[in-house]
Amino acid sequence: MSDLPILQNVSLYDAAAVESLRRALALDPHLVHRLRTVLWKKFAGREAALHELPPAAREVFAQHVEFHPLTLDVRLDSAEDGATKLVFRTAGDQRIESVLLRAGTGRTALCISSQVGCAANCDFCATGKMGFFANLSAGEMLDQIVQANEQIKDEGRTVRNIVLMGMGEPFHNEPAVYEVLDTLTDGRGFNHPASRILISTVGIPDAMLRCGRRYPSVNLALSLHSVRQEVRERIIPLARKHPLDELRQAIVELNAIQPSTVMIEYLMLAGVNDSLEDAAELVRYLDGLRVHVNLIPYNPIEGAPELKSSPREVSDLFADHLKAAGLTTTIRYSMGADIEAACGQLVQQLERKRRTTATQ
Repeated sequence: MSDLPILQNVSLYDAAAVESLRRALALDPHLVHRLRTVLWKKFAGREAALHELPPAAREVFAQHVEFHPLTLDVRLDSAEDGATKLVFRTAGDQRIESVLLRAGTGRTALCISSQVGCAANCDFCATGKMGFFANLSAGEMLDQIVQANEQIKDEGRTVRNIVLMGMGEPFHNEPAVYEVLDTLTDGRGFNHPASRILISTVGIPDAMLRCGRRYPSVNLALSLHSVRQEVRERIIPLARKHPLDELRQAIVELNAIQPSTVMIEYLMLAGVNDSLEDAAELVRYLDGLRVHVNLIPYNPIEGAPELKSSPREVSDLFADHLKAAGLTTTIRYSMGADIEAACGQLVQQLERKRRTTATQ
């Protein structure tokens, strides 16, 4: 090992850099694969993974390979249901959120972030109110999955469904998201079924189609929220760039590419988009498309006091109208209300507290 050149620190998620290190150490490729298996498939942690290597290589990897680009800062468990919010800190000292959602069936979903903040600036979203700060690397996205699995390993659970629906617009970080999908679905990576991955987007037609063509088994969700262009532009400023007819055409083309339905996310906002006339227009817009409509109760945020969630009876009537028209429709059961379920809200509170403490 003394003949090795001066080594730079590398991320375990940087396949090319790890391969260069492996070659420098003349290490059997199978041993690196076993190390990743222990960390990425068995979720046994860094120390267990390192013990897959011979002592000399183990020492080099321990000193020069970064296993976790994120640091877990806060874990909050809901006292009401199976939700757990994880707040991570990046190497740049910025915070992001992931949310574990445990279903009574034993299945567990994980919602991960793709950016620090978000440029979409949706009126109803706490993350959008933060503004945009940085794209997350593929390693930072994947590490949310690894560390979340490590958190629930002792419960006998693993993450079954991975949802890119946390902080950020995934298609504003397209190259890194594709790197994540490649690593997740690769048998030498996480070996995670593509059909158990969902990407949620505010609606960028070209990117939706690129993703659908490249990963036909990965599910897509469109944050639609209104089929009135003026209403959609008011609550989703980015909608000015992507008219509703372009989004509909993208769904038509995705239906031809993908075996799965497109998820239509529809936030129920009192007096904004929840009338029976709104429901009728939504039926007309989605006519002939292979979609699943998910009506979402609104989680109030501090930055939009004027927005209120529709009463449950209004959501039920809205859903009944869609079902009567033949649309598969569900009302999402919101979890984690007692731990700031609105994505980005907890990070905002922590940042305010940190700034206040720093000025005292």
